[in-house]
Amino acid sequence: MPVRVPHAATAVDHADDIMLVRRALSRDGEAFRTIMQANNRRLYRLARGIVGSAGEAEDVVQEAYMRAFAHLDGFRGDCTLSTWLSRIVINEALGRLRRRRWERTLAEPERPPAEAQILPFPQADHGDPERTMAQRQILHFVERATDSLPPDFRSVFVARVIEGLSVEETADLLGIRPETVKTRLHRARLLLRKEIDQQIGPVLMDAFPFAGRRCERLSEAVMRRLGLSR
Repeated sequence: MPVRVPHAATAVDHADDIMLVRRALSRDGEAFRTIMQANNRRLYRLARGIVGSAGEAEDVVQEAYMRAFAHLDGFRGDCTLSTWLSRIVINEALGRLRRRRWERTLAEPERPPAEAQILPFPQADHGDPERTMAQRQILHFVERATDSLPPDFRSVFVARVIEGLSVEETADLLGIRPETVKTRLHRARLLLRKEIDQQIGPVLMDAFPFAGRRCERLSEAVMRRLGLSR
C-alpha cells in the first residue's frame, strides 16, 4: 500500500520543484539532468504501459521532455513536477496510440484485428547483483502477461500496481473517473493468469526496468536537443 506523503513534505517538494524549474529556465544543464534522472523511471513506465513498445516509449518520453522544457514557464507548482511531467507523457502516448489506430484503419479498413503481439521488455543490465535467475523469470512472465492486456487496462494496471499511484492519482493522470480506474484494474487482474496474481508484490517494483544505459541514453539525447550536452 503506497505511503501517503504528509502535506508539509509535499510543500517542501513543491518548493524544490519550483527551484529546479527556475534553474532550468536559466539554462542550467544540471537542473535538466536532475529533473530527468528523478523522473525517467516513472515516465518510461507510464509511456510503456500505454504504447506497448520499449522503443516507442523512449521516443514518447523524449518528445514529452522537449515539450515540457519548452513550456517550463507554465509550471506554477499547483501539482508536483512529477505529476506535471506525467500528464504530458500520457498525453503524448495517448496521442500516438490514437494516430496508430487511425493509420491502421486507413491502411487496412477490411482487415480483422490481428492477435496482440507480445513485445519483450528491456532486460536489466548484465551483472546486476540484485536479481536472481528466478526473479528474472518471474519478471519476464509478468512483463509478457502485462503486454497481453488491452491498452486501456494496461495503462491503469501500470499506474496502480507497478507505479503504486492511488485511484485518484491514476484517474487524474488518465483523465477518467475513479470508478473507471477500479473497473479496469479489476478486469486487468482477471485477464492476467492466476499465477501472475500470486506474484504481485515487491517483485513488481523491479519490473519494466529503466536504469543504467537506457536512462543515461535518453537523458543525453534530450540534453543534445537542448544544446546543453557536455
